[in-house]
Amino acid sequence: MSDLTLVQVVAILDRALSALAGQRDVLRDLDAAVGDGDLGITVDKGAQAVRAALLAQPPSSVAEMLRTIGAAFAKANPSTMAALVGAGLLAAAKVTGEREAWTAEVAEDVGRAAMARIAERGKAHLGDKTVLDALSPSLDALRDAPQGHALTAMLEAARAGVEATTGRAGRRGRASWVGERGNGHPDPGASAYVMLLTALQDANRT
Repeated sequence: MSDLTLVQVVAILDRALSALAGQRDVLRDLDAAVGDGDLGITVDKGAQAVRAALLAQPPSSVAEMLRTIGAAFAKANPSTMAALVGAGLLAAAKVTGEREAWTAEVAEDVGRAAMARIAERGKAHLGDKTVLDALSPSLDALRDAPQGHALTAMLEAARAGVEATTGRAGRRGRASWVGERGNGHPDPGASAYVMLLTALQDANRT
């Protein structure tokens, strides 16, 4: 992963979040299979809110960027996923200091801090069939990836994490309510994370 300025990061995020918002119907259908189907709305409104917030207030540090993103996403639509994402990013902002560039090291620090907060707040563990099962292996892949191949490695690892848990019943959130009927359906939150990585990879190429 090449070092990026905050201006570059915001531009990439804007393109990626625009693409992610376009996955609203896909995420709705994935979530409807194991939950209440509101994930598409959450991601769509959250992505658009983040784009507007970053345009209105260009960040001067990584921490400020994460706080802006977390607050905008959490406020855009009241849902469990919005609250978890917001809490994770606000926790991540506390570990970045006043760094002003996005590096592989910063990305891993941010990801692990966010993951820890999401796990704590959601009372989730690896293997529970949640976003953690895609997020955790992607961060391990980021740590080990050769320069210039971070996003590709993260995406492959995240996809494998989703596939590994698709045959299980969900243990947290609304997915746990449907029990064995959730077998064969990928976790919607983990799938949304894969879509985000895909969108980031595409946006980084343009």
